[in-house]
Amino acid sequence: MDLKEIAKIIGAEYNGESIEITRMNTLKEATQSELSFVSNAKYIKDLSTSHAKAIIVDAKTKDAVPANSVALVVENPYYQMAVISRYFAPVIEDESLAEPMIGEGSRIAPSAVIAKGAKVGKNCTIMANVYIGSNAEVGDNTVLYPNVVVYRDCKIGSDCMIHANTTIGSDGFGFATNRMGEHKKIYQNGNVVIEDDVEIGSSTTIDRAAFGTTFIKKGVRIDNLVQVGHNCVIGEYSVLVAQSGISGSTTMGRNVVMGGQSATAGHLEIAPFTTMAARSGVTKSIKQSGLIFAGFPLMEHKLWLKLQGKIARLIKTEQ
Repeated sequence: MDLKEIAKIIGAEYNGESIEITRMNTLKEATQSELSFVSNAKYIKDLSTSHAKAIIVDAKTKDAVPANSVALVVENPYYQMAVISRYFAPVIEDESLAEPMIGEGSRIAPSAVIAKGAKVGKNCTIMANVYIGSNAEVGDNTVLYPNVVVYRDCKIGSDCMIHANTTIGSDGFGFATNRMGEHKKIYQNGNVVIEDDVEIGSSTTIDRAAFGTTFIKKGVRIDNLVQVGHNCVIGEYSVLVAQSGISGSTTMGRNVVMGGQSATAGHLEIAPFTTMAARSGVTKSIKQSGLIFAGFPLMEHKLWLKLQGKIARLIKTEQ
C-alpha cells in the first residue's frame, strides 16, 4: 500500500512523497519497506534500532522515532494498527498458485484437501479429512491423522506426527478496543513453523503469529488439548502436558516441562530446563535454569510442598 493511503485510513497526518509499504512487522524485524507500531512503553527502547519505514505512534512517543522512519501519529496506536492490519492480510486461499506438489511415496486420503501452492514431502501419510492450506508445507515422513487442519503459509518439518482434530495456524486471539468498548480484530498475518521430530496430540491448537512466526522447535512433545498462543516460541525438546496454555509472545528455552493445566501469562521468558508442576500459574519471567516450580502464585516446588504441609497441620490443629 502507499503510505499516503495508510495515513488517510488511520487518520494520521502525512504530506510526504508516495512510499510503497509491503507489509506490517514488529519493530525489531521490520525492514525499510515495512510498517510497524508502538503501543506499549516497554517497546520504546526498540525504536532507535528499528528499520521500519513508518511507525504508528502516539504524540508522546513521536520524538523517539528515528530519522529514517516516518512517524504516523494517532491517538490510539494499537487500535489503528488493528484497523490497518486487514489491508495486509493475504487471501485465505490463493487460486492463482500452482497445483500442490506431493512427494514420492506419500499416501493421501481421497477426502483430504490440499490447496494450491501447498507442498507435501516424501513418504508422508495424510489421512481422512485433513486440510492443508495455500503455501503450507509438510516435510518428509510426517503423519497427519484425520481432521488435522494446517492453515495457509504454515510449515511442518520432517518426521512429525500430528494427531486427530489438531489445528495449526488458526488466528491468534488478538483484538484492540477503543474508548467505546468496541473491539477491532487484529488480522494475524504471520505463520507457524514446526521443526523436525515434533509430536502433537489431538485437539491441540497452535495459533499463527500476528506478525512473524510462532515457533515449535525440534523434538517438542505436546499433549492433547494444549493451547499455544500467537508469537510463542517453544524451545527444543520441551514437553507441554494436557490442558496447559501458553499465552501470546511467551518464549521458552529448551527442555521446559509444563504439567497438566499449567499456564503462563503473555510476553514472558522461561529459562531452559525449567519444570512447572500441574496447575502452576506463571505470571513473571523465569531467568534461572533448572528450577522446579509449583502453585499459584508460582513458587519453588520445595517451598510449595512445605506450605501445603503447614496448611494441612493448621487445619488438623483447628479440628
